[in-house]
Amino acid sequence: MISRRDFLQVSMAASALVGASGFGNWARLAAQQSLTQDQLLQFDTFGNVSLIHVTDIHAQLKPIYFREPEVNIGVGENKGAVPHVTGADFRKLYGIDDGSPSHYALTYNDFSSLAQAYGKVGGLDRVATVVNAIRADRPDAILLDGGDTWHGSYTCYQTAGQDMVNVMNALKPDAMTFHWEFTLGSDRVREIVGDLPFAALGQNIFDAEWDEPAEDFAPYKFFERGGAKIAVIGQAFPYMPIANPRWMFPEYSFGIRDEHMQEVVDQVRSEGADLVVVLSHNGFDVDKKMAGVVTGIDVILSGHTHDALPEPVLVGETIIVASGSNGKFVSRVDLDVRDGRMMGFRHKLIPIFSDVIEPDAEVAALIDEQRAPFKDQLEEVIGQTDSLLYRRGNFNGSWDDLICDALLSEREADIAMSPGVRWGPSLIPGDNITREDIWNVTSMTYGKAYRSEMTGEFIKVILEDVADNIFNPDPYYQQGGDMVRIGGMGYRIDISKPQGERISDMTLLKTGEAIDPAKNYVVAGWASVNEGTEGPQIWDVVESHIRKMGTVTVSENNSVKVEGL
Repeated sequence: MISRRDFLQVSMAASALVGASGFGNWARLAAQQSLTQDQLLQFDTFGNVSLIHVTDIHAQLKPIYFREPEVNIGVGENKGAVPHVTGADFRKLYGIDDGSPSHYALTYNDFSSLAQAYGKVGGLDRVATVVNAIRADRPDAILLDGGDTWHGSYTCYQTAGQDMVNVMNALKPDAMTFHWEFTLGSDRVREIVGDLPFAALGQNIFDAEWDEPAEDFAPYKFFERGGAKIAVIGQAFPYMPIANPRWMFPEYSFGIRDEHMQEVVDQVRSEGADLVVVLSHNGFDVDKKMAGVVTGIDVILSGHTHDALPEPVLVGETIIVASGSNGKFVSRVDLDVRDGRMMGFRHKLIPIFSDVIEPDAEVAALIDEQRAPFKDQLEEVIGQTDSLLYRRGNFNGSWDDLICDALLSEREADIAMSPGVRWGPSLIPGDNITREDIWNVTSMTYGKAYRSEMTGEFIKVILEDVADNIFNPDPYYQQGGDMVRIGGMGYRIDISKPQGERISDMTLLKTGEAIDPAKNYVVAGWASVNEGTEGPQIWDVVESHIRKMGTVTVSENNSVKVEGL
């Protein structure tokens, strides 16, 4: 008798063979360099339940460019495993042709030239078209939003998230979970959540004082679809008080809480759940570990680390789906649910090529309505770029190099620090840089640019601490983001070393001198989690710098030497 795990592995293999998993036919359209909406949406309907997953939209209402990471290092058991495979290695792994649409959508090589050929991606009016098409095929499909939705743009900041709430409500999600939303402040979050026409989920969102589940968020919600009883459990970002300012949401505590997750899974199973879905903002490696610890989860819809994978990853009997970020992809998962269990699935990662997918007229009008009061500010051209500006990658991105240059110049600092956040669209050479573009990579509710003195020893402590957040072999100790970006200083990092021993050869670039542990250096940075941080807003600092430059050229950054791979 075939085991359920073997059955699911056969399901994955069959999906790949028939083109119902991953890209479908669009991965093999390189010869004609053309796409149609029907090709992108083609799907062999399967089973009796459909899930639609979007995550990490980061307030991007309009189409954008978004370059996938060049460097994405896995450590411990995840070394060399997806999603820690990039570029040509990724294309080889999934059989992706060079120059194809999937090459452009899923890897970084030749990004600028392919971007000119294939155009922008995303746009929630196009996402709406895809969602509506799936619902036309499977009317009771469940739309789930993985969070990081009400954060990341000029209009989102100016409206305290209301623009995104209005547009997402028009897409009619069934549930969502959370991360950056909490940086709007707990009062604002409660105000929005109280009016949401869908479920706000987080089994790991607790009342900080009483150490019990917070009343404002449900741990799970049941849905009756396709003759099956489906439980969707929310998992908010576990490391909120570490990665973001605790003082903005003091009433709440978070954590992975996998023991409580097991209790919730057991509870929904006891209440008759035929299918258990976790809507997660853990990050992919944390989800993989949790899937091996908690029994009874059928599907994890993964968010936070912005990974886009053309096929689910199987851990035990749990499939993990990664749907990218910035509205660039929508995942469709069809499931065969019967006899109280998931017997098989079909999956497709749908790329939102904005020149191919027809925008939904109603949602397009709603988006323009949200943006109308700010149109002049959004569209003002601040400068141009001769360089590809991007952010993704473990160690540096040209957008953050530009931000660090702005901090060094405008704040008259020796060393600059920019947080290793993953959100923020790309620009290709020749593009204008508008105010909207600057805000897309800097907008947050604690964006003041500090200027202070730090000893060389303290700077090393900061780098070591961030490095352990990323390269600790245990995923439960990886607290999100990429390495803090550094301007004005170079260093060497050995990711194989233990905490406190990874960073060496710290050098002040303008003099070539070694950083003195006992000496004070003027450091400028932004996004401090400390309450009461003083300084100008980072977007104003960057705008001033770009205005003075006129045309931006960002030199190749070779100041970080990586060892231990």
